[in-house]
Amino acid sequence: MSANGSTVLVNGVESSSISVSDRGLAYGDGLFETLRIRDKKIPLWSYHQGRLESGCQRLGIKLDLKTLESELQQLLDGIGRPGYPATRDQLIKIIVTRGPGQRGYSSEGANNPTRILFHSEYSAAGPDYYQSGVAVRICSTPLALNPSLAGIKHLNRLEQVLARSEWSGSDYAEGLMCDIQGAAVDGTMSNFIVVKNGQLYAPELSQAGVEGVMRRYIFEHANSLGLIFHIKKLTLDELFSADEIFICNSVFGVWPLRSLIDDTDEYSRQRQWSTEFPVAKALQSSIELKLFPQ
Repeated sequence: MSANGSTVLVNGVESSSISVSDRGLAYGDGLFETLRIRDKKIPLWSYHQGRLESGCQRLGIKLDLKTLESELQQLLDGIGRPGYPATRDQLIKIIVTRGPGQRGYSSEGANNPTRILFHSEYSAAGPDYYQSGVAVRICSTPLALNPSLAGIKHLNRLEQVLARSEWSGSDYAEGLMCDIQGAAVDGTMSNFIVVKNGQLYAPELSQAGVEGVMRRYIFEHANSLGLIFHIKKLTLDELFSADEIFICNSVFGVWPLRSLIDDTDEYSRQRQWSTEFPVAKALQSSIELKLFPQ
C-alpha cells in the first residue's frame, strides 16, 4: 500500500517495483486499461477485456486472463478494508507488458508478461463539466498513421504527452488531435463524437487513434435512444459546423463541448455551443442509469 491509500499489485503481489529489464519500461511494449469501479463492480469489464485481449493478440503477448481476473477480484474484495480505497467510485488501472527481456528490440525469450494493477480512489469532475460543457482546443501535435497499432491502447503515448503539453492550467479540459493528413481522430485522453441533424458521427480509426470503451458502448446502444451512429473520416470543418460535439471515455462518461478553438494555423477560429446539449445529456442519463446507478 502506498502512502496515498492506493494499492498496487505486480504479478499478484503488493509491490511498487518492476524489473529494469521489463520491455514495457524499455520500449513501451505493452497495453493498458483504466477501469471505473462502482460498488465493487466493473460495469464495462466485458469491453475492457475484449480490447485488452485483442491488443495482446495483435502484439503477440500471451496474457493469462484467468490470473488477471483473479487479481482484479482480489482488489475488489478488499474494498472497504483497512489499507484499501473506501469510496463508492474507484479506479483500477491495468498495465500488461511483455515482461523482462534481453537487450535489443527482439522479443525472443520474453515469455513472462508482467501484470500491474493500480487501485485508487476516483475523484469525479465537477458538475459544470457535465451540465455546462467543457472548453476544448485543437492540438498541433499530429498522430502518425500506423494500422498495426491503430485502435488498441498500447503503452506508446508520446504523441498524447506532447499534445497535452501544449496547454496548461484549467482553460481547456481536453485537446483534440488530427492525423498527419489532417483528419480529426481523437482526444489526448478521450474519443469525440459529432452530432449533426440528430445523428452521431465518429471518426474512422483504422489508421490512428484509440477505439475507446465508452465510444464502443455508445455505438452499440445508440439505437435504444433512437440515434443512428456513423463512422467516417471527419474534417475540422465538420467539427466546427456540428450541432453538438461531446467527448467520452470509460472513466468520466460524456462531457459536452461548450467551445472549440483552433489556433494551430495562421488564422484561428472558435465555435461556441449553447448549454442545452440534448443528445449528450440523453446519453449521460442513459449511461448513469444503466452503468452507474445512484
